[in-house]
Amino acid sequence: VISVPTNKPLRRVNYPDVIFRTEREKWNAVVDEIREVHQTGRPILVGTVSIEKSELLSAKLKTYGIKHNVLNAKYHEREAEIIAQAGRLGAVTISTNMAGRGTDIILGGNPEHMAWEELKHKYASRLEVPKVEWDETVRRIAEREGMEAEGRKVAQLGGLHVIGTERHDARRIDLQLRGRAGRQGDPGSSRFFLSLEDDLMRIFAGVWVRNMLTRLGMQEGEAIESAMVTRQIEKAQKRVEERHFEARKHLLEYDEVMDEQRKQMYSYRQRILDGCDCRELILEMIDRQLDRWIPHFLDPDYRWDSIVEWCGQQFGIELDVSDIRGMNKEQLIQFLREEAERQAEDAIVDQIDENLPEDEDPSEWNWLALSKWANARWSLNTNDRELKKIGRDNLYQYLMERARRAIDRYDFGPLDMFLDEHWGQASLCGWLNHQYALTAAPDDFAGLSIEDATEVVREKVLKHYHEKEVRFPVAVGMTSFLPDHARGERPNREGLAVWASDRFETTITPEELRNKTRREIEEFLVEHSRRFIEGNGQAARQIDEWLSTLFGDAESDDEEAEDKAVTPSAEALQQLVEWANREFKCELKPEALQSLSRSDLRRELLQQYQNRYRPELAQAERALILDVLDTAWKDHLYYMDHLRAGIGLMGYAQKDPKVEY
Repeated sequence: VISVPTNKPLRRVNYPDVIFRTEREKWNAVVDEIREVHQTGRPILVGTVSIEKSELLSAKLKTYGIKHNVLNAKYHEREAEIIAQAGRLGAVTISTNMAGRGTDIILGGNPEHMAWEELKHKYASRLEVPKVEWDETVRRIAEREGMEAEGRKVAQLGGLHVIGTERHDARRIDLQLRGRAGRQGDPGSSRFFLSLEDDLMRIFAGVWVRNMLTRLGMQEGEAIESAMVTRQIEKAQKRVEERHFEARKHLLEYDEVMDEQRKQMYSYRQRILDGCDCRELILEMIDRQLDRWIPHFLDPDYRWDSIVEWCGQQFGIELDVSDIRGMNKEQLIQFLREEAERQAEDAIVDQIDENLPEDEDPSEWNWLALSKWANARWSLNTNDRELKKIGRDNLYQYLMERARRAIDRYDFGPLDMFLDEHWGQASLCGWLNHQYALTAAPDDFAGLSIEDATEVVREKVLKHYHEKEVRFPVAVGMTSFLPDHARGERPNREGLAVWASDRFETTITPEELRNKTRREIEEFLVEHSRRFIEGNGQAARQIDEWLSTLFGDAESDDEEAEDKAVTPSAEALQQLVEWANREFKCELKPEALQSLSRSDLRRELLQQYQNRYRPELAQAERALILDVLDTAWKDHLYYMDHLRAGIGLMGYAQKDPKVEY
């Protein structure tokens, strides 16, 4: 880092801070300082931390009849004008920290600001003003107002005097306020007035310092003025800045996790908006689900996992698969009853020790919590008064007797379903019906390996999806032209015939639809849709064949390297465009496709395919994925906010919260 020196030597005098006991004494001293300096004719700039403080000081100055201007962001139209003329002889300006930023205070006044006020009605911006006209206007105003002579006089008097009324958490803000004086080698001075009731002083000094100074005999109106004290205050500011820096650094480190997730999510979402094949995305999602759940349902231990989970949810019995694997129903029921009693014994002892501890006064015992726990665990109907009558000494026997009777009533009938050797296949069929509305029988997976079963299900899903592709455009047309009677709209069979003829590239007359029921019309159109899609189903595969011809058969995982390595010839690209325009009835141009990579060209061709053969379903797929994605992302952000709010508690477990996050 290289420190760049100032253009001219600094002539500003920075006086030590003046510290008072109370805020009232400080404001009185500030007013006295303004009155004293104002009598000399020097301009004064007073910095405050808030609008309320600037208005308080303004009210005090009015009582002494000192003319002044107040900048507090309430009159932002005039702020630049006021601050530009704050260097005039005898000017007093009260400003909040942010007011008038970006405007130089020139001793004697700023003629450039007044020049623009005069020329802004003639020109749209200062850049449009000719330099000759600008310089002439500035010179004329400076002579008319006597600014140069006034500036020399102000400099002889000592220049601009800056008064700070409070130290800020950041030294940068204080330095910016001081830097208003002594610009470009001009003379100037600055002084800060503080009190022990200011925010910064209260945090790092406190009430005990004020009390100590009072005991040492410091009288009202007396001040501490020392360069050593000023250095200590700057050290306190530095500690605050370091704390703020650590907070920002801490926040940034946590946000790095979310930043990576945002990049992944929005790049995926942008692919969808750019027109990628949403059908492929959906089928990829389905494949991931099949690869996850089919091995889960067809696992040999799935029966025993189901029993373990069911016992935990239904009876609160904690088991491990290894405890029950290979048992028949009778052995399993006997084991579960014995295990339920054993765990009940341990649970009752723990609850009695927790709610009725022997080392505490009996008046502090929580009989109500114990009764609620027992009622929830075994569906009892006890209450705290009943348990108190039994007493702590006899409570274990009483609760165990009630628990044994409850355990004897347990219904283990569902074990027959879990122990069925086809339970896994039946669960898989139920999952397929719930997830994809697929109908399958357990016998469909009898004797199949997990890989073969996955392939069978994948074929069923693709066939089912193809059927949806056939029926969806018909459903859209039926909804548009043959609405339900409840909607009160008249059916339009003629319009439906015209739409279907154009959509499925066939000839359908209104007479063919006139005497048919709604169900018959739907099946009639489904057959036309099926012939249309199956007759043109090769177009999607032909796209990949054309791309192999243009870019070669080898496909690399690094698409960018592959795309840069191969450039299709103009002749081959022209042939591809002619085929695409003929097949998809579009108007592609070779020039527009010449610079596209293989992946981008494939996306463009697939988009034309979607628009030609499946426009309704393609739009529905895109809307569906975006809706699910946006909802999941909003939920994720909500949960991440909650996680970040409580992750600091991991420190109590001697773990790094950031690593755990």
